[in-house]
Amino acid sequence: MRGLILAFRFLTIIPIPVRVRGGVSALDLSRSAVFFPAVGAFQGLLAASVATVSLKLFTGEVASVLAISAMIMSNGGFHLDGLADTFDGLAVKSSGDRGADRERRLSVMKDSATGAIGVVAVVLAIILKYLILADLLMKAPKDTASSLLFLMPVFSKWVIVASLYLGTSARQDGLGKMFIDSVTISTVILSSFCSILFCFIVSALYLYPPYGPSVLALFFSLYAVFTVFSFAAGWFCKRRFGGLAGDNFGAINEIAEILFLFMAVLWLQRSI
Repeated sequence: MRGLILAFRFLTIIPIPVRVRGGVSALDLSRSAVFFPAVGAFQGLLAASVATVSLKLFTGEVASVLAISAMIMSNGGFHLDGLADTFDGLAVKSSGDRGADRERRLSVMKDSATGAIGVVAVVLAIILKYLILADLLMKAPKDTASSLLFLMPVFSKWVIVASLYLGTSARQDGLGKMFIDSVTISTVILSSFCSILFCFIVSALYLYPPYGPSVLALFFSLYAVFTVFSFAAGWFCKRRFGGLAGDNFGAINEIAEILFLFMAVLWLQRSI
């Protein structure tokens, strides 16, 4: 239970009280990472509920905005901040000295000010989510659209866990390094079971009856693509930043959600 509470405290703004004696240990961090997909399920349920209610009153475009807003507010824009900082770091021009460039990028990411590229990245991410989700809400059956919206943050949080295990830390201190050092293959396996459980429940209740085996193909494709994405993100950040920093995981989450929506829409077009 403590791991679940810590996961909610890390990934949302919900003020759940927890007593931590002697600080948060590596075991605590590892146990909390197991529940990242469960936190994603909470955010997905919130977004899907908002979208479902909004569709009864407004258009798909408005429902899309409200659902995205609910997710952003549930974590205080935590992941979008990481996306902005990551792209600000990537905007640092190369001087020819790889080591010095990495340090400059990490320094830029630590800066509390957001640069122009960071703002553009956030705006583009929100616009892409809005457009794809609005298309999904207007074209797909309501149960299908809500189910896919529910699963979106479940998968994006699983990607974070996979990236924590597969990546290396860019810094010698900080929360990001603590998570990277504490997450093991057991953490990934348990978080995978957690995410698969949510997929099974949603599939059995809402997706499998109308779509059949194609739902299983979608889930298999998502896990395969996101595993490759986790490897690619770790490799890319290793080259640009010397490893993964805390802000990079926010960027990974946001990009994973956009990628999920793209794949969901493409799957739906072939299934309907």
